[in-house]
Amino acid sequence: MEGAKEKIILNVGGIRHETYCSTLRTFPGTKLCRLTEPHAHSMYEYDSSTKEFFFDRSAELFGYVLNYYRTKHLHCPADTCRSVLEEELAFWEISDAQLAPCCWLKLNNKERQPEEFNMWDENELADDQCLIVQMERRDFSWRARWQPKIWAIFEKPYSSVGAKCLAVVSLLFIIGIVIIFCEETKAQFDFFAGNFTIVSHSEVTHVVHEPYYHQAPYLLHLELFCVLWFTFEFSMRFCFCPDKKKFLKNPLNVVDFLSLFPVYIELFTAKQIQKMPTLGLWLGSVRVVYLLKLLKISKLIETPLILRVLSYTLKSILREICILLMMLAFETLFFGSLFFYGELLGIHPSFTGDLHFTDILICFWWALITLTTVGYGDIIPLTTFGQVTAALAAIFGMLTIIIPIPIFLAKFKGYYAIAISKQKLKMSRKQ
Repeated sequence: MEGAKEKIILNVGGIRHETYCSTLRTFPGTKLCRLTEPHAHSMYEYDSSTKEFFFDRSAELFGYVLNYYRTKHLHCPADTCRSVLEEELAFWEISDAQLAPCCWLKLNNKERQPEEFNMWDENELADDQCLIVQMERRDFSWRARWQPKIWAIFEKPYSSVGAKCLAVVSLLFIIGIVIIFCEETKAQFDFFAGNFTIVSHSEVTHVVHEPYYHQAPYLLHLELFCVLWFTFEFSMRFCFCPDKKKFLKNPLNVVDFLSLFPVYIELFTAKQIQKMPTLGLWLGSVRVVYLLKLLKISKLIETPLILRVLSYTLKSILREICILLMMLAFETLFFGSLFFYGELLGIHPSFTGDLHFTDILICFWWALITLTTVGYGDIIPLTTFGQVTAALAAIFGMLTIIIPIPIFLAKFKGYYAIAISKQKLKMSRKQ
C-alpha cells in the first residue's frame, strides 16, 4: 500500500472501481484517503479473497466522486437530486462547497425550493396540531389526563362534535362583537360631536353630555357579555396550553388578549371619559382589534393554496421589500426637500397667489404620493424647477416600484409550481 503506483479496488454498489492509492491520497482527511492506511482492512468491509473494499452506496454518484480525486474538479449528473448528492458527499466526507460553479448554478436553478419551503408539510402539520406538544408525563393527575382533550376542544375545530359546536359558538360571538362595534362607532360619533356646539366661526362652546353607553346601555351590556365569553375562552386555552411560549407568539392569540381590555378600561374610567370625551374616543379606537378576530375564521376553513404560496413568497423576498422601502424613504426625503426649496427659490416676487408648499412635511407627503404614482393632484408645482422635480420624482417612483415586480413574479411562480406538485402528491397518497 506504500507504493506510489500500487492499486486499490473499490466495490461500490456492485460496480468495481480500480485506481491508484496515490489518487485517493489527493484529499487527506477524507474517507477514501483513509482506505490507503495499513489498518483500513479492519475499519471497513474488506474481502481478502477479491482484495476489494465494499460500500453499499450509489455507484453512479461515486463515479463523479472518484473523478473528483483524479481531476480535482467535482461535477454531478444533470438529473440528480440535491438532497441525494449532499447525502452521498457527506458519506464520503466531501464538502458540497467543492462543487464546480457550472453544476452549482445548475443545481440551484433546478432546486428552487428553499429550506424554509421544505418545511411546508411540517408547518401544515404544526398548524393542524395547533401547538399540541406530546410531553412525557410521569404523574397521572387530572390535568395530565384532561389537558389534551380540553386543548383539542378549544383549538382543533374538527377534532370532535363538541369542538365543532364550540367553534360555531365562538364564531357567533365574534360576528356579534363586530356588529356591536359598528353600532358603537355611530353612538360614539354622535356623543363626540354632541359635546361641541359651534356658536360662530370664532367661538366654540363645549357641552358635556352623558357618555354614549348611558344613552344606549344595551350596547355596553352586549359587549360585556361577549368579552366575558372571550375571557373564559382565552383563559381555558392559556391554562391548558402545553407550550405557553408558542401560544403567546401566535398573533391571533395576541389579538385575543388585547381584545379583552377596551370594555373593562372604559368601565373603570367612566368618570374620566365624561370629563374628557377625547379619552373615550381613543379607547373606542382600540376596539379595532375586534375586527382582527375575524381572522380566526381561517381555522374553520382550509387556507386557500394561493394565500399560502403568497405568504411564503413574501417571506422569501422580505429582504428585497425592506430595501425597496428604504429606497422609497430616501427618495421621499430627497425629492420632498428639493421640491420645497425649489418652489421657494423659484417663485416670482410678483406672485400673489397661495403657495401650496408652506411646510416641508407637506412636501414629503406630496413626494410620497407622487413616487407611488397615486398623484392626488391636491397640491401641484407652480414653478418650472418644481415641475421638473415632479417629473423626475414620478419617473423614479415608477422605476422603483416596477423593477422589483419580476423578482416577485419569479419567486411566486417557483413556489406555486412546488405547491401544486405537493398538492397532487398529497391527493395521490389519499387515493
